[in-house]
Parts: sequence; structure tokens; C-alpha cells
Amino acid sequence: MTKLPPAVLSRVAKPARYTGQEWGSVTKDHDKVDATFALAFPDVYEVGMSHLGLKILYHVVNRRPDAAAERVYAPWPDMEAELRREGIPLHTLESFRPVAAFDIVGFTLQYELSYTNILNMLDLAGIPLKSADRGEEAPLVIAGGPCAFNAEPLADFIDFFVLGESEEALDDVAAAVAAWKKAGKPGGRRGLLARAAGIGGVYVPAFYEARYNADGTLAGVTATDPAAPPAITKRIVADLEQAPYPTRPVVPFLEVVHDRIMLELFRGCTRGCRFCQAGVLYRPVRERRPETLLRLAQELVDNTGYNEISLTSLSSADYSCLKDVVGRLIDQFQGQGVSVSLPSLRIDSFSIELAQEVQKVRKSGLTFAPEAGTQRLRDVINKGVTEQDLEEAVGAAFRAGWSGVKLYFMIGLPTETDDDIRGIAALAHRVRDIYREVTGKRGARVAVSVSSFVPKPHTPFQWYGQNSMDELERKQQLLRTLFRDRSVTFSWHDARVSFLEAVFARGDRRLGEVLLAAWRRGAKFDGWSEYFKFDVWQEAFRETGVDPLFYAARERGAAEILPWDHLSAGVDKSFLRREYEQALAAAPTPDCRRGDCRACGVCQGLGVDIIDWGTP
Repeated sequence: MTKLPPAVLSRVAKPARYTGQEWGSVTKDHDKVDATFALAFPDVYEVGMSHLGLKILYHVVNRRPDAAAERVYAPWPDMEAELRREGIPLHTLESFRPVAAFDIVGFTLQYELSYTNILNMLDLAGIPLKSADRGEEAPLVIAGGPCAFNAEPLADFIDFFVLGESEEALDDVAAAVAAWKKAGKPGGRRGLLARAAGIGGVYVPAFYEARYNADGTLAGVTATDPAAPPAITKRIVADLEQAPYPTRPVVPFLEVVHDRIMLELFRGCTRGCRFCQAGVLYRPVRERRPETLLRLAQELVDNTGYNEISLTSLSSADYSCLKDVVGRLIDQFQGQGVSVSLPSLRIDSFSIELAQEVQKVRKSGLTFAPEAGTQRLRDVINKGVTEQDLEEAVGAAFRAGWSGVKLYFMIGLPTETDDDIRGIAALAHRVRDIYREVTGKRGARVAVSVSSFVPKPHTPFQWYGQNSMDELERKQQLLRTLFRDRSVTFSWHDARVSFLEAVFARGDRRLGEVLLAAWRRGAKFDGWSEYFKFDVWQEAFRETGVDPLFYAARERGAAEILPWDHLSAGVDKSFLRREYEQALAAAPTPDCRRGDCRACGVCQGLGVDIIDWGTP
């Protein structure tokens, strides 16, 4: 067990990040379990503690009598300096055991710019960075999450990946580790990897070889071990009613990013926005019953003391029984001062009745995502909403008492022109004017946030070459000239960060050396503006001879083998290509949830049905 001297805690910001012992945490005797997991989130405590997926996995493992799961987050640079100065290894919050003493170290991959933190955490733990350099006693380093669907940039560092929803897969991994240990660890480390490769959804990169063409494009990723299947398909929970859900989550001592109850309404989305990776990875839609949600909400309120319930999903307003559930939740909890919030609203799903319901206890902000400034471009991305939808939604919000809204857009989308950019400003100003029309006075607050489009694997836009940094910055500057009214505020994302995100989103194994070179030069917390060092990344690309434009900016050919083609989300590549061609023609594709099947392949291929409790 590791000890943190009080003097160390006195020298760092927010020492409660590192003390553990929070309400709801689980500490088990490692001598009485067969498999131990250090669940690692490669970002600071406040971000990691806000992630629902990690809460679910913590619950899944700890409900097993033969397994134990503990948590570890990336220490902030001040604590990292203290750990290195004092020679204290990275350790978990529950038992303060060194991370290297666990059977499995499992990383959650939510964002490409957290990859350097993975290397940093492994180094702090004393675990060799490359899987090929780890000895028999080293833990297996595994990873899951949306970024695992292009695992190749991390292939040198991760022993195996779990694709898709991990509730059942992690049970299988725990059982495999326990059985291997009880049998005397046959075959050693490679023997355990062979067992893991036999688990559905598990990808062991060391069992595959990447080959390249003379022009640098990928010739293929092929299995080299008999234990390895030629392709890996994601795991999916067919029925969320039967899935474990954490109703006694760990409650932090300090405020975190999402410091509230997170109640997951459903998974999946079939709206088909062509830029959206999550809409592909989590297909098909599977809803929880209203009665189940009300029961879970009551248990969560009883066990945490939170005063806000956030209804989470990719698009919460698409839950078929939302109005009924919101009304029943408010009736059940408003006497206790517990509010309900909807963090994700579709423009065409909002209504004045729902607005009035959710503000009964506590009024929160409203966020809408038109994504594009013109109808033509919204048709390109298959957003499925119109300017009239937005006008009706914000009008309903203003009549219900709100005076401010946030609007999210993207720039750099396929086929975008400067007229589409100008449309963003025109739409924001129209929202401002609606407030005056509805209320008869000035005072609207419209916050416009613009991100730069990043083409993601397993989406119709995976073939599209990202706009150059210069072009993205030019479009940002154009928008800045269009926002002169103090009632409209404008914020944007660093184009250099978006560029690097695209490099790793669409990259292959050759980026492993770039990642290592950048980390050695000091790269970490790349998603945090105060620590992002683009010059370090430029030096790393030069040092390794890798051209980042080859990955981010290059249009991929229809016949080109992509680095993630052997990792399946269940959606056919041919469907994604058809959708790309539909996008270039600005032709929308209707939602298949209650209409005709669009032949994406996921329901038939995975044998999982859409579950929609609002369908007769």
C-alpha cells in the first residue's frame, strides 16, 4: 500500500482529488478475489468522475464476488511532480495499491488528445510503455470506449481492446483472468492474451500485422496468430432492462464537471447525422422502460443526496416516453428540491410544455445544436431540422421564461462555402430577434460556440479530408467579423487541436512512434489549452518522419483499406459510402427508427432489435 505524506497533499491544488474514501467507493480484500482491475481514466479527477461509463464498469466488476475494481485518474501536473520527486508510484484511490500490482489496468478512451496521458500514467505506474516490453508479472493493459474503434495509433501500447458496450465483455474478461490464474497461468502472458482473443469484441493488436503499399496507404491488417479472428465486431447489450446500472455511485468530495445524478434513458440513435460517430457506434436504439427509470432515479437520490437528475442519452429528447417520465420525475421529487435537466435537446423535439415542466424546480440553461448555418448544409450532414424548427423551439423557450440559449455549430463540414459560414451569424441574429418579438424587449443572450469538424472513423465522412488549419482559422476570422452585437457572444475551438485530433482519429500504427516522441518531449493534457504544446507535436512529426497531413487532410479513396476496417461497429461500410455520396448530393436519409429500414446492417448483423416503448 502506498502512503501519501500530508506534506505532499498540502503542496498541490485540490488535494481531494487524491485522498479517496469517498461515499460509495468500494474497497475489497485483494487476497479474497481472483481478478483485480485498476480502472484508469486518462484525464483529471473532475473529468473522470463525471463519466457514466466508468461508473457502470466499476459497478459491473465490483458486484462480482471474485473480482475487485478500483479507480485511478491522471494526476494534475503539480501532483505528478510530487509523485516523481517522492518516488511514489501511481496508485488507486480505494486501497492505495500501486497500479502495477493489479491484474488488469483498463483505460477509457474518450478523446484522442488524452493518449499522451495514457503513456504518462503507465510511466508513473512503473509499467513499460510498450506491450512488447512488459514482462510476465506486469499487468495487462487494456482499453475501451469510442476511440477503441480505431485502435491502431495505440496498438504498440495496449495489450488488448474491448470494442463496444463492455458490461458483459468485462464480465467475460474477469472470468478469463480468474480461470487462467486458477489453472496456474498456462502459457504465461501470451496464454492469457490468447484466451482474451477468444472473447467476443476483444482485439489483441500483437496478434495482427499491418502492411503498407508503396504510396504509404494501408495494404491490410491481418491476423498472424491462430487465436485471432480476421475481424472483430463490437459487443452490445441487447436489452438495457437486464443491464446492471450503478445506483450507489461514488460521490466526490469536490465539485466535478457533471456533479449530478446521470440517468441513462436509452442508448443508440438512428437519426443518422453523417458527422456523428456515436450515432453509428451505439446503434440500434434501446430504451429503458419508464418504470425502470423511476425506480433507478429513486435509488440514486436516496443513495447520493444529489439535487439534480440529468436525463442523459445521445439525444434525450428522442426518448419516446419523455414527457411522461419528466412529469412523473418532477411529481416524485420536486418536494425534495430535486430538479430534472435535459442536457441534450433536439431542435425539433422541444416544446413549450416540456420547457415549463423542467423549470418547475430549477431553471437551467438551454442548448441547441443546429450544427450548420444553412438548410443546404444541414441536408448535407443529414441533421433533419429546419430554421423553422429552431425558431419554434427558441420561441417556446423564450415564452417559458428563458432569456438565453446556447447554439452549437461546426465549420469545415463537407461542401461548406462562405455562405454557409455567414448563415451561422444570420441564424444567431434571428434567435436574438425572436426574443424581442416574443417579449417586446431587448436582453436576449445568445452564446454561439463553433467547433472545427473532425472526420471520424465509422461515419459517412470518414473518407473526407479535413480543412487545413489555415482554412479553419480563416473561417473563424470571418465569423468574428460578423458578430458585432453584444447580445451574441462567440467562442471557437483551437484549429490546431482539431487538426491533431483528426490525425489520430484517422491514423494507423505508424503514429505510435509519434505519440511516444511527443510524450518524451513533454506532451500531456493535450486537451487542456494551458498544456497543449503544438510545437512539441510538430517536432515529434519531424523526428519520426511522419506527415500528419497524410492522415488528417487527405481525401481517402472509396476502395482504400482504412486502418479500422477490421474493427466493426456492425454497420456496413457500403452503407457508410452510400451515405457519403448522398451527402455530396445534399440528399437527406430519413430516420429508420419508426420507418423503413435503411439497410445499415446493424440490427440484422448483430441480432439486436430496436426497443422503443412509445411504438404501439
